[in-house]
Amino acid sequence: MRCAAPISVLLALTLLAGCNEKGPPDAEREAPAPPSPTASARPQQPAQGAEQGTPLKDRVATLGLLNKRNNLSQDIELKPGESKRVGDVIVRLASCERTPPWEEPEETGAFVQVLVAQGRNNADTNANGNWEKIFSGWLFKNSPSVNVVEHPIYDVWVKNCAMRFPGEEAAPSDDPSPDASDNSAA
Repeated sequence: MRCAAPISVLLALTLLAGCNEKGPPDAEREAPAPPSPTASARPQQPAQGAEQGTPLKDRVATLGLLNKRNNLSQDIELKPGESKRVGDVIVRLASCERTPPWEEPEETGAFVQVLVAQGRNNADTNANGNWEKIFSGWLFKNSPSVNVVEHPIYDVWVKNCAMRFPGEEAAPSDDPSPDASDNSAA
């Protein structure tokens, strides 16, 4: 019975050696899944240390401004650090951002301050500079309820932040160019 112990030890070692394989043999391994269609259509993340998009000073945010009193809305385009006065409201843009095209979910946001004139008439407001800051914070295009400009007359929201990332292609033109072959005489 002296031989039985070494054979069982040898058998156990052989079984354990088989456990070190990293999966089934090549014939049984599954082929890797093809990349998803959305992944191949989106630019890949640039190498670390590469430029990460348009510098802040060159970005342009498009904001919507609604005057609920007269139901007039307009687009305001601002670069970071700029402000625009429209009637009794001043809109200031501190920053605008959007997620890179290789990140999900897509989001566009802007850090905005909104000031509204206080006083009985605009002449007093202009002379005395009585302005009340009614909002200061981030506004998000796809999540407008996260931060809301709460004012009975004015509403402000983000429409776009024009900036580019490395690897993004230029947007195709909306109106196709006329084809020379279409100009044939009848």
